[in-house]
Amino acid sequence: MQTKLTLRLDGDLINKAKILAGKKGKSLSKLVAEYFAYITSKELSDQKDLTPIVKSLYGSLANEKVDETDYKEYLEKKYL
Repeated sequence: MQTKLTLRLDGDLINKAKILAGKKGKSLSKLVAEYFAYITSKELSDQKDLTPIVKSLYGSLANEKVDETDYKEYLEKKYL
């Protein structure tokens, strides 16, 4: 069953998305539907095999500026 969805987005973003959809030979609705399907299936598959403790922590650093270098520095301080 298909349902209508109204989104309010920046005009420039909409125009760029329409151009991209046209280049791919798809409608903007189809492009958005494919993206929604991708992100929802990815989110579910990412969490499928996680233990309960890891699931509770999943995404907790999503908006943080932490990378591998920070972790290396932490380990060096801890063990050296």
